[in-house]
Amino acid sequence: MSNLANQEVSYLENQKLLVNDGKIYLITKRIIDIIGASFGIILLGFLFIIIAILIKIEDPKGAVLFSQKRVGLNGKEFKMYKFRSMISNAEEKLQELLKLNEISGAMFKMKDDPRITKVGKFIRKTSIDELPQLFNVLKGEMSLVGPRPPLPREVAVYTKYDKQRLMVTPGCTGLWQVTGRNSVGFEEMVELDLQYILKQSLFLDIKIIIKTVLVLFGSKNAF
Repeated sequence: MSNLANQEVSYLENQKLLVNDGKIYLITKRIIDIIGASFGIILLGFLFIIIAILIKIEDPKGAVLFSQKRVGLNGKEFKMYKFRSMISNAEEKLQELLKLNEISGAMFKMKDDPRITKVGKFIRKTSIDELPQLFNVLKGEMSLVGPRPPLPREVAVYTKYDKQRLMVTPGCTGLWQVTGRNSVGFEEMVELDLQYILKQSLFLDIKIIIKTVLVLFGSKNAF
């Protein structure tokens, strides 16, 4: 980590985190979210149909969409939507795989997760599985940009410091995704999220969205 990054981490550890909650910023951010999510759903509607058909062909038993309880702004829980990328009984098999976790901290990631389907591997690699979260954005549960919403079991082991991630609306993308995604450990992810909260602005949001588009397809760190 660079000296500048170390200085930012030190600041975050010793100061109360300030959130940019100005009305102009929040209203403009919400307008961008609604326009961006609506445009994305309309533009990618045909892709949604194709992916849904492919998922059903490979594993007819399971649903096309997978909803999972996540923790959002100020600890409020909501159902986050994704295209199903795993076998229909994936949650039942999770416990036996926890010991094989390949990422540090309060998250579970496994590069060669045996629960992932063939279609699932492709849509995860290209992040297409995340597209249904545009509906979460329309509902106001998520934003286009912000910290990734954690699972309740992850939040259960959060420190007071980690819980500062929940001070803003979670997002579809953020500094973590455009910096290194799964190659970044949990502690580094927290620091990136808190740096975003500390510096968040419309300029930073747009910058992250542009970077996300550039790294979306073919990311070596997506699994």
